[in-house]
Amino acid sequence: MIKIGVITASDRASAGIYEDISGKAIEETMRAYLTSAFEIVYRCIPDEQEMIEKTMIELCDTEGCCLVVTTGGTGPALRDVTPEATEAVCEKMMPGFGELMRQVSLKYVPTAILSRQSAGIRGASLIINLPGKPKSIRECLDAVFPAVPYCIDLIGGPYIETDEAVIKAFRPK
Repeated sequence: MIKIGVITASDRASAGIYEDISGKAIEETMRAYLTSAFEIVYRCIPDEQEMIEKTMIELCDTEGCCLVVTTGGTGPALRDVTPEATEAVCEKMMPGFGELMRQVSLKYVPTAILSRQSAGIRGASLIINLPGKPKSIRECLDAVFPAVPYCIDLIGGPYIETDEAVIKAFRPK
């Protein structure tokens, strides 16, 4: 079974002050994109770098998630530390993901330059950091997801198939 990790980094959502709609948006997007059978491994945690790192390691190394998608903690605020956690646990950073996500987001809001979305590889897992707003999550995933299944192929993960009517995965011939 393909496992996809979803991590919401939010002090308030993890404390139950408000509902985690961003994590749900990632799950809904995965359900729309994928035809392969998969399960979501979900965590909602505070904006604590050490906890984010431990959760990423757990989802990659213990749970065996080939893809871990995070939401929250990518801005310039003091408690926004998700990209730092990602860099700390990854062997390789994949800067093209963040570059494309910011480029797409700039079409909608000038403050996209404040976002620090990133991505990296840990073993056979791809970790992608997304912004916290559900609308931005879908815009960013629509931009980068065509490359995700092939990236997962290249790092030794499972073969992921998409619903081409929704999103078409690109694999070179």
